[in-house]
Amino acid sequence: MQSLPFALLVVIFVAAAAVVWVAGIQLSKATDVLDARLHLGSALGGLIVLAVATNLPEIAITVSAAVSGNLEVAVGNILGGIALQTVVLVILDAFGTRGRGVAPLTYRAASLSLVLEGVAVVAVLAVVIAGNQLPDGLELLRLTPDVVLIAALWIVGLVLVQRAGKHLPWHEDGRAPDATPKRSKTRGGEKTMSTKKAAIVFSIAALATLVAGVVLERAGEAASSQIGLSGVLFGATVLALATSLPEISTGLQAIRQGDDDLAISDIFGGNAFLPVLFLLATVISGSAVLPRANGADIYLTALAALLTLVYVVGLIFRPRRRILGMGVDSFVVLVLYAVGIAGLFAVAG
Repeated sequence: MQSLPFALLVVIFVAAAAVVWVAGIQLSKATDVLDARLHLGSALGGLIVLAVATNLPEIAITVSAAVSGNLEVAVGNILGGIALQTVVLVILDAFGTRGRGVAPLTYRAASLSLVLEGVAVVAVLAVVIAGNQLPDGLELLRLTPDVVLIAALWIVGLVLVQRAGKHLPWHEDGRAPDATPKRSKTRGGEKTMSTKKAAIVFSIAALATLVAGVVLERAGEAASSQIGLSGVLFGATVLALATSLPEISTGLQAIRQGDDDLAISDIFGGNAFLPVLFLLATVISGSAVLPRANGADIYLTALAALLTLVYVVGLIFRPRRRILGMGVDSFVVLVLYAVGIAGLFAVAG
C-alpha cells in the first residue's frame, strides 16, 4: 500500500474502520447469545470468545511477521496497543451509559471475577517485562521459558475466572451490592436469534473483523510513513485507537444490552490474550521473541500494567463520583495515559 496516494489510503482506512465497527456490534450480539446458550457467563465469554475474536487482526499480523522473520513487528504490534486498549474503558465509561444519577462503569460491573481478570493481565505483562531481559539461546523445542509461562498464566487465569463464576466464599458469590444484576436466560438477543444463527453471525463478523482489521493496520502504517510520523508514536496513538475499534464497538453494544461485565471482560481478556501470541510467534520463527522488544515497547507494557491496576482498584473500591462524565478511575487512567504518551516521545526520541 506504500505506493498508493495519501487520499486513497485515508478512504481505505475509513472504510475498513466502518466495517470493523459494524462487525464489532454483531460480534457482541452473537457473543451475548452464545454466552447464555453455552453457559459461559459474561466474564468467561468476554475473556475467551469475544477477546479472541476482536484480536483476530493482531493474530494475523503476528503470524505474518513471524513467518517473514520480522519479529520486531510482531512484538510492536502486540505490545503497542495494550495500553490504549485499556483506555477504551474510559470511552465505554464516558459514552456507554449517560444520564443523571448513572453510576460509573466499575461501580455497575464490580465483581471479583473482573478483579481476577485484571490481576491476570498485570501478571502476564510482568512476565513480558522480565522476558525482555532474557538472553537469546534459551530456545528448546522452538519454545522459550517466558512465552511458556505467559501461556500458563493465561490458562490459570481462565480456570480461576471459570471457578469464580460458579462459586466464591464471598457475599453473593463475589458480586458487590447494587452491581449490574446477572443476566437472565431470556436476553433480548436470545429471544430472536437461534444458537445456529448466532454461530453463523459470529463467524461472519469475526472474518470481517480479521480482514478489515488487517487492511486498517496496513493502510494506517502506509499513511503514517507518508506524513513522516514515527512508527512507534503512530502505533501507540492513532493506529492503536483504530485497531481498538472492535473493542469499542463491542463494548458499547454490550453496555447497551445491559452487560457491563462483558464490556470490561472483553478489554481485560484481550489484553491478557495478546501476549500469548508470543508463543505462536516463537514456535513459527524458532527464535526468542521478547528480547526483540525495544525500550518503547517495554515502556508501553509497564504503562498498560499501571492503567490496569487503576481499574482493579476501581472495581474493588467502586467510586460513585464522576468527573467530566466518567468515573474517578477512568479520569485517572486518562490522565496517566496522557502523561505516559508524553513520556513516550522522550523514550522514542
